[in-house]
Amino acid sequence: MTDLQSSQKLRGVLLVASGVLIISFDALLVRLAAVDGWNVSFWRGGFMALSMVPLCWRNSLKTKTATTNCKGLWPAALLMAISTLALVLSFTMTKAANAVVILSASPLFAAVFSQLFLREKCLKKTWLAIFICIGGVAWDMSGSNGSGNLTGDLLAVVSAICIGGYFTIYRRYPELSPPSVIIRAGVMMALTALTFATPFTLPLISYGWLMLAGLVQMPAASLLMAASTRYLPAAEVSLFLLLETILAPIWVWLVIGELPPETTLAGGILILLTLILHTLAGFWGEKI
Repeated sequence: MTDLQSSQKLRGVLLVASGVLIISFDALLVRLAAVDGWNVSFWRGGFMALSMVPLCWRNSLKTKTATTNCKGLWPAALLMAISTLALVLSFTMTKAANAVVILSASPLFAAVFSQLFLREKCLKKTWLAIFICIGGVAWDMSGSNGSGNLTGDLLAVVSAICIGGYFTIYRRYPELSPPSVIIRAGVMMALTALTFATPFTLPLISYGWLMLAGLVQMPAASLLMAASTRYLPAAEVSLFLLLETILAPIWVWLVIGELPPETTLAGGILILLTLILHTLAGFWGEKI
């Protein structure tokens, strides 16, 4: 590996690691806001869109190439809006550990969608990992059955599926502009949530946490992880994304004291080990 390649790899690692570290506080910020998921979604969507306006304006001045004509722009924005909305609602309905464990299966959904829509061959080891992770998700969700959290777990599944589709669209249309996608997704989130939200009746402290999440945390994490794909293969980016599965419940536990159930820990370990082994197999160049 040349010095240039090493430098690029290090840059990619720092970008994705920073993005995952930032996004791992997502569940904690939702908990600290202490409002229902619709109000969180309204303000997060609005603040996300607002934060991207300067970047979109700057990009429009730097280049005359319009990204609005890209076929993948609106589908990517729609999937991002649905995945974020479903995840926020999930965080308010189930334990944070449940949600992030289920969400860790999203790279495998991306592999399935890539084979179906992009004609990219899905290797046998990927199919094996998918079925194992489905078992881990079922194990995780078994701890919620009857406890009032099953709806939250199902919403996390919806979020994982949408994220898989979102990554697939980015592979199909690499010219997509992340700020353009984020601003559209934010507007769609806010408009959808407005029907059920009461956004101007929240405690004052809640607005502070919502501003931190919408203006800083989510946009920064999204941009950093999108930029990392320029320097790292998707397999390595997916490996780093798994860190959220471990970090998010830790932050919630340390600050709020919410202990994850045993079934979540067991299912999380199974999914995490499966995804790590699957990703490492991709590094080793196996063709099975």
